Amino acid sequence: MLDDNEDVFDSVTWETPSGGGTAYNPPSSGPGFRQSTADSAEEPRPHDPKWEGYLITSVKDPVKELAETKDAYVSYLVSAKTNLPIFSTPNPSSRRRFQDFVFLRNHLKIDFPACVVPPLPDKHRLEYVTGDRFSPEFMEKRRLELHRFLQRLSRHPTLQRSTLLRAFFESSEWHVHMHQHVAHPPNPEQNNGLMDNISDTLLNAFSKVRKPDERFLAMRESVDGFEAGLNVSERLWNRVRSRTNDDGTDVGEDLTGDYHDLAVAVQGLGFLESGITDQLNHFSNTLLEFSSMLRHVTQNGTDPFLAHLHSLLIYSHANRAVLKLRDQKQMDFEELTDYLSNATSERDRLAAVISGHAGSTGLGIGSYLREKVDALRGADDDRSRVEKMRKLDGRIKELQDAVTAAHDTSDAFSEEALREQTIFQYAKEAEMKEMLSNLANAQTEFFKAAMDEWDRIIPILQRIRVDV
Repeated sequence: MLDDNEDVFDSVTWETPSGGGTAYNPPSSGPGFRQSTADSAEEPRPHDPKWEGYLITSVKDPVKELAETKDAYVSYLVSAKTNLPIFSTPNPSSRRRFQDFVFLRNHLKIDFPACVVPPLPDKHRLEYVTGDRFSPEFMEKRRLELHRFLQRLSRHPTLQRSTLLRAFFESSEWHVHMHQHVAHPPNPEQNNGLMDNISDTLLNAFSKVRKPDERFLAMRESVDGFEAGLNVSERLWNRVRSRTNDDGTDVGEDLTGDYHDLAVAVQGLGFLESGITDQLNHFSNTLLEFSSMLRHVTQNGTDPFLAHLHSLLIYSHANRAVLKLRDQKQMDFEELTDYLSNATSERDRLAAVISGHAGSTGLGIGSYLREKVDALRGADDDRSRVEKMRKLDGRIKELQDAVTAAHDTSDAFSEEALREQTIFQYAKEAEMKEMLSNLANAQTEFFKAAMDEWDRIIPILQRIRVDV
């Protein structure tokens, strides 16, 4: 967890928008990643993200509102430090509830379909059934998850500059902004085509790109490997947790319980061995303290690590969804190209038949059967063929425009997806650094404290006199 004075980026050099050549140099601490500027010695790559400033966010102070009513909810203090020109103040803050975060996330996903919009913690949890969603433990877990969500948005060079995110931090009339955003979205075509997009997704669910781009094949393999590693890590650390903490596991699979039971047994020996009762009691207390340490490192090290690990896995799923959407854009282009090719072939066939230069040779089975059916229906005269050609010409013109638009869309989406993968790679490395560092620190503190505790008992045990 970062303090107010700590940054979320390492070794970052920002140029302030106010000019004057002043550079923002945050301390090289905290999770983050390096972003090169135009003055950097490294040559910028074509898909490197372009930043306009920094945004450091936090979520604090969960408060239960309308506590004695059925409409009770929890609000959180969201605040930021920024030099982005889109913000009207360098330190915006406001109070927001979970539904506001949901609105922000859903509409960012609609407004920026090519961006990896981070996920939110879902509400399908036991606490919503049992009524424990207002417990301090649950509110703290939810606060940390929301903090991580905003931190991911702040690390994205496009999402951090969105007007909706600015209003989320600054607006004192957030509900008005919500209604205005729904009524006047930045991308109205995106909203109007929502059902069409859902239909396309269903139609293409079992389709594959016929001419895959090697770059995206490599990205998909990388995502597969990353998620497989996260799944294995989550499974193994869950096993470690179940064997360490007393959470109802089977006998022999609970170290904290075993150490507690051993402490009770040693204390019982102290009542029987009158000469070493004091030493055995001290040893029993050490065992109890060590059992407490195991429980503490689970709650403050292992559990946060597992929560962050699972959150990073879901974040990777959002990245995978963007790659899948890019494939869908390419499939749309390929399907439209096939429609255009078929329509053009049909028009050329009709033109050849009318001119008397065509027979059945080279016709597809569909065209051949269609010609025979038309002949049986008496619709094979040149007048009907000319009418069909006229309609096909209009359809071909529409398809040509659609193919051009789909090609441009596919290319533009591919470029954005490539840039998005670079951004996600930076964010992923930053989170893994933070996640593994926190786990290492927790384990280090545990083992240091455990060594100190066991070192203290050694002189006491050495005072036991053994007569030979």
